[in-house]
Amino acid sequence: MKKMQLSGEELRHISESLEMLMHAGISPADGFTMLAEDEKGGYSELLRELAGYCDSGYSLSESLKKSEAFPAYMSSLIEVGEKTGRLEKSLSALAQFYDNRLRLERQIKTALLYPALLLIIMFIVIGVLLVEVLPLFDKVYGQMGSSLTGIAGVLLALGKVIKSIMPAICILVAVAAVLMIMISFSGSFRNSFLGFWKKNFGDKGVWEKINIARTAQAISMSVSSGLAIEDALTMAAKLTEDIPSFQKRCLGSIEDLSRGETLSDTLSRNRILPKTECRLLEVGMRGGLGDDAMQSIAERLLEESEYALASKISRIEPCIIVITAGAVGLILLSVMMPLVQIMASLG
Repeated sequence: MKKMQLSGEELRHISESLEMLMHAGISPADGFTMLAEDEKGGYSELLRELAGYCDSGYSLSESLKKSEAFPAYMSSLIEVGEKTGRLEKSLSALAQFYDNRLRLERQIKTALLYPALLLIIMFIVIGVLLVEVLPLFDKVYGQMGSSLTGIAGVLLALGKVIKSIMPAICILVAVAAVLMIMISFSGSFRNSFLGFWKKNFGDKGVWEKINIARTAQAISMSVSSGLAIEDALTMAAKLTEDIPSFQKRCLGSIEDLSRGETLSDTLSRNRILPKTECRLLEVGMRGGLGDDAMQSIAERLLEESEYALASKISRIEPCIIVITAGAVGLILLSVMMPLVQIMASLG
């Protein structure tokens, strides 16, 4: 069977469905068979293939590896869950991880799409005023023995320059529109674009909060599956390969812990987690509730990153609207001033 690449939604669906079916006492083989009945195409064939592997005596993690359709960290975490007797919890943690990641992706999609759409509309409105409306008023004023001067004259000259390079501007607008459409409807292109952005700007501002939340989710998922904190950081480093700065932080934390430094100081100094959350995690680890503490931290950081992203969007959109309204008002006011002067001279 040809190897297929599963989406985050499909990985979440498989993890969540298997966790619920196994909790009800249904084996992975029967679970995959039941899931395949409701699907079509390559996805259904993959589920039937997995059921066949499980029926042949392979464990769930071995079946996922043989299919070559699942991320290595997913099969590794399930293998850890099998060895520690926490398979259901591993599947639940994976489902939560993918669900949170999909939530963030939707938030990021909104953050990229709406401001970009508003910017394009703003440029179109201002461009039409400069290129079409101002020359029309200048022609009318010329017939009345006057002309646009001052700010209106400067804007008129700017409109002529814009008109002379209009073909290039149209191409740029078309490219921007195509990019927006591809980011909105093509998951692979959106992931490639976000991968490039995170690689170059992933440790700044809102993106740093998002990636801290993402790292916390990876650690929480690993700890829930039974991994020690050092191994959880190793797993987090694998999951942040697309953000070199964060991967370096995770690897640096592993080295610090191997030298005997405290968990709180290590995670705080390497900026893996905020200082207060580091202390909470260390207390949870000492009390035997590390997985619960880490899950609580991951959920809180996810909410904070979503709030920071929404707050950023809420500031950008009003700014664009105010700039557009101000520019339109300035253009119209500069056009009307000569008319006021003409009316005053006639009066």
